[in-house]
Amino acid sequence: PLQPSAVDLSRIRNPKYVLGLALTYYVNYGLSTRQTSSILWDVHRIKLSHQTVANYASSAARVLKPYVDNFPYELSNTVSICGDETYVKVLGKKHYIFFIMDAIKKIITSYSIFLNRDGVSAIKAIYSTLSKFSKLPQKLLLIFDGNPIYVLAQHFFAQHGIYFDVKQVIGLTNKDEVSKEYRWLKQIIERLNRTFKGVYEGKNGFNSYERANEFMALFAAFFNFLRRHSSLNYNVPVKIPEVLDMPDMPSKWLKLLKLSCDYLENSRSSA
Repeated sequence: PLQPSAVDLSRIRNPKYVLGLALTYYVNYGLSTRQTSSILWDVHRIKLSHQTVANYASSAARVLKPYVDNFPYELSNTVSICGDETYVKVLGKKHYIFFIMDAIKKIITSYSIFLNRDGVSAIKAIYSTLSKFSKLPQKLLLIFDGNPIYVLAQHFFAQHGIYFDVKQVIGLTNKDEVSKEYRWLKQIIERLNRTFKGVYEGKNGFNSYERANEFMALFAAFFNFLRRHSSLNYNVPVKIPEVLDMPDMPSKWLKLLKLSCDYLENSRSSA
């Protein structure tokens, strides 16, 4: 989990709409903190330093992450859960993102960054996905590439009484029946990787592991709740009426933050 933030978003000096604007440019359009600061001034005549943009993003990520991770998603029970790895640079070194998603409903279920591309990372990523099912399907099938760490993770869970099957799509061409049957799922997760790269490219890497995972929480919130998908008839994957009713993207970000704050408050009061 991300550590608590020093910035209280409920007490920021700027109007709340400025926070929504900053998140829209920084996350939706993949601008750097400096580019976000610049466009806020050039287009809106709002003076906000790049460090303030970074502070807003950091604080928003900490508010949103528990909501994103614990939302009662309605995942598919069909063969649609697939995963793949991509990478980001943290202080110039590669760190690996283990994306897992419901390919039919376009819901990201795992998005954390790990230093190593190993079995432990695969286990944690798969656990993040399994925990989002209200009840595990009897015949759960996960689709990955040919990396053996996923079979290792499968064996680990089986030792603890949690069973699922793993199918691996090998290489770039369909040289075996499994790859031929499940290639379409691999292509969907690769499109997710490309979407992420599109918004990550302007960041030029991250200066800390913490900052990298903050951005991943923001990206997952954007992808699951705010981004319209052509394959869903230009609907968002997870429809929240209060968010959909907002007139523009900055307002949608603010409503999502408000729902996340309410979730945190209810969690604390019931603890």
